[in-house]
Amino acid sequence: MKAIRRFTVRPVLPEPLRPLSDLARNLRWSWHAGTRDLFRSVDPERWAAAGGDPVRLLGSVAAARLTELAADRDFLDRLGAAAADLDAYMTGERWYQAQTDRLPAAVAYFSPEFGITAALPQYSGGLGILAGDHLKAASDLGVPLVGVGLLYRHGYFRQTLSRDGWQQEHYPVLDPNELPLDQLKEADGTAAQVALALPGGRSLRARIWLAQVGRVPLLLLDSDIEENDLGERGVTDRLYGGGSEHRLLQEMLLGIGGVRAVRAYCALTGHPEPEVFHTNEGHAGFLGLERIAELRTEGLDFDAALEAVRAGTVFTTHTPVPAGIDRFDRELVARHFGPQAELPDLEVDRILRLGMETYPGGEPNLFNMAVMGLRLAQRANGVSLLHGNVSREMFAGLWPGFDAEEVPITSVTNGVHAPTWVAPEVYRLGARQIGAERAEEALSVGDSDRWDSVADIADQDIWELRRSLRELLVLEVRERLRASWRQRGAGTAELGWIDGVLDPDVLTIGFARRVPSYKRLTLMLRDRDRLMNLLLHPERPVQFVIAGKAHPADDGGKRLIQELVRFADDPRVRHRIVFLPDYGMAMAQKLYPGCDIWLNNPLRPLEACGTSGMKAALNGCLNLSVLDGWWDEWFQPDFGWAIPTADGAGTDPDRRDDIEAAALYDLLEQRITPSFYERGRGGLPDRWIEMVRRTLSLLGPKVLAGRMVREYVERLYAPAARAHRAMDPDSARALAAWKARVRSAWHGVTVDHVETSVTAATAELGTTLGLRVRVGLGDLGPDDVEVQAVSGRVDEEDRLTDAAAVPLKPVGSPDAEGRWMYEGPLSLDRTGPFGYTVRILPGHRLLASGAELGLLAVPSEDLAGAGLLMR
Repeated sequence: MKAIRRFTVRPVLPEPLRPLSDLARNLRWSWHAGTRDLFRSVDPERWAAAGGDPVRLLGSVAAARLTELAADRDFLDRLGAAAADLDAYMTGERWYQAQTDRLPAAVAYFSPEFGITAALPQYSGGLGILAGDHLKAASDLGVPLVGVGLLYRHGYFRQTLSRDGWQQEHYPVLDPNELPLDQLKEADGTAAQVALALPGGRSLRARIWLAQVGRVPLLLLDSDIEENDLGERGVTDRLYGGGSEHRLLQEMLLGIGGVRAVRAYCALTGHPEPEVFHTNEGHAGFLGLERIAELRTEGLDFDAALEAVRAGTVFTTHTPVPAGIDRFDRELVARHFGPQAELPDLEVDRILRLGMETYPGGEPNLFNMAVMGLRLAQRANGVSLLHGNVSREMFAGLWPGFDAEEVPITSVTNGVHAPTWVAPEVYRLGARQIGAERAEEALSVGDSDRWDSVADIADQDIWELRRSLRELLVLEVRERLRASWRQRGAGTAELGWIDGVLDPDVLTIGFARRVPSYKRLTLMLRDRDRLMNLLLHPERPVQFVIAGKAHPADDGGKRLIQELVRFADDPRVRHRIVFLPDYGMAMAQKLYPGCDIWLNNPLRPLEACGTSGMKAALNGCLNLSVLDGWWDEWFQPDFGWAIPTADGAGTDPDRRDDIEAAALYDLLEQRITPSFYERGRGGLPDRWIEMVRRTLSLLGPKVLAGRMVREYVERLYAPAARAHRAMDPDSARALAAWKARVRSAWHGVTVDHVETSVTAATAELGTTLGLRVRVGLGDLGPDDVEVQAVSGRVDEEDRLTDAAAVPLKPVGSPDAEGRWMYEGPLSLDRTGPFGYTVRILPGHRLLASGAELGLLAVPSEDLAGAGLLMR
């Protein structure tokens, strides 16, 4: 029989045990080993059955056991110490509070998914895990962040396999009352809500759940409430589910409803109002519209409100391909805004213009969420150095006339939260070396360039650690594989072979991630004979542990999984290669430490960052990867291998896969397996251990989320807060009026004449030339523009590369024709082909970049030849 109604019955803890509730409901336990150890000691068997979730544990532990613990002096002492430690963590000064600059009072961080812990399954992959690590690192650093997302009633799907290896999706219902969440309540005790207006007089309401992530509150909006009609209740049903309108409503609720939730939270709790709003990918871009609407009620017009909003907004793009961006039909967007729907005081055409692809190559009828995100943010970034380059190329159309390298999108390379991802065994070895307090500081704050203390760890200790982690992974794999085969319909009598799957003394390669085609799950299968020889080599075998989910609508990705599973089912190799379904945080935390090699072979440059290899590196696992994402930036032969690529524009895709797969096999056969299996005088693989040591000491500090968040604070949040403070209503109005005036008058801005003090085609290194430039400014004046000399190397077509710009200064008054003369020095600071040009940009103290308006004046074709100095 099925129940007609469901309740969650929470335990009543004896008074001495009340601190357990506070410890369970602050998700710091998910990365604080001492707190987890305390909960494990409550009831080790129930802790394991609860999947390491304290809330579930406390809901299942027997009352007699609670009574027993309430009288256990040793346990109460440990409980008191854990509670005091959490209190000190929550209230003490940390890195952020020690900074001397006036940093933002608060930052609101919006993301469609957050991977905090397996106990709160609100993530699908890298974007969500990155967002969760961002919140945790911000907490460790004391950054006053407020996270904002949605609470999906089904989360992302759970994955199983059919008998023939086809991915199957399951959507378990999540009860918020059984999760580590609390409802945000109004002063009268009722549930706090936000509401959005929908076409036809309907509304979309959502309550606000609060997850406490250390010091950081995470607000999650949930539309599954009785006040909504059935359709609106389903808006937050699934992560990345549904059609276009469903996704649009999710993103309106995240952005617009999210700002309203932040306002409600700050009003109810006294938390400082955010000075900076950080949009993690385009899904939350509508938050800028809500903030414009807020400022409209304070008397600003649309343009002035837009300037005020842009000043305090940071936008992070995570996708290197246009297909990865949410785009909506303009009529669908138009129907959901305006007088009969949401934000009725904003002109619909102004909303649409923020997201339309009004640039060469764009589709003029599509509303692009990333384009809107960029137009609503004064500061933007990609998530690795290479991805920053790719993003500048991809979005260059928004800044016409500028070379891609000058597009105002910078990069902050992602990092990972070490306390979450470093195995306890690895942490203990580090703590033994430098002490627990210093080890914790090194992993969380991450303010050193090298971990030199790793050099003092004995080779034997490193090798024994690596083997013990591999052995733990082998046991985990066998358990998960047995469960998977039972789900696929196998009987216990058929599964004896699983006891021999994997070997703790064999080189173990991990590959786990989402399964879009560009990540090339099956590249390793390109030459199956070579792969089988690697797996079954009599002296230097390898073994693979593979996991990954394809999007439910991606049949191509599902076919890749099926192809891999069918190969792994072959009785000849199934002891050496396994596919584990239902990849998630719990599996990942065992997988990264237990592997010797982390494999990544995407189509370059389609991997924005690829943080799984970072998590592996923090555990002494070596990376074997295409030079893409973060690996392109930090690879050194000292601590890993780069798979050569054939990414020329004319390379046939099949031919490219053949070339790169062959390079992968070559590396494994000729360099990697010999390094792992060859032994030195002491019976240890000396070369391998040295690479592990260098991975930990040189890569470790780089890949930390603490380093990443400090970069966000220093390079993006602090400048955005300063810009926000400078953009008072009068300044916003003045800047908007100035931009309008500059745009309307720009047709009159010209570079009329350029001359230099040297006219020869060659000059000596170190020479300083004098430049004189005559310009026309039309209805503008010198205070409205910056005239620059731009110089650098030139290629065969006289295009400047590695260019540097220096401002020129106006001299005297305009001539009889209204032209201005500008002068300045030009230093010849490099040898070889060298050139210069002159350009005019808009100039204003409140601009973050000279490219911000996308306006540029350069010499006409007949003047361009004057800029070539040296050949």
